[in-house]
Amino acid sequence: MSRLLLSLLSAVLFVAGCATHYSREENGLVHLYLKDGGAREVRFASSRDGFVLHPAAKEDAKTWKATVPKGGEFQYFYVVDGRVRLPDCPYREEDDFGSHNCLYKPEP
Repeated sequence: MSRLLLSLLSAVLFVAGCATHYSREENGLVHLYLKDGGAREVRFASSRDGFVLHPAAKEDAKTWKATVPKGGEFQYFYVVDGRVRLPDCPYREEDDFGSHNCLYKPEP
């Protein structure tokens, strides 16, 4: 029984540690992080400004960061090396073109 529990706990920690996308709220800002070590260029677009593409900042060898002002829900996506990319985001919403965007929901 304890082996099974240890195996399950290890699997959960492994999956959580391999998240390719996460966000943090601090000081009135929302920071969105995308892990992609092979990317040469990452751009970020959100419904906050009509989906204008903004360059994401490279935080380290694998992590890119986009920052937007805090203030309610918004849709967003990334463009990685010229291709639209939706990470594994917790919420998605259909866009006007039959595809989907990630949906950011603020922390309660």
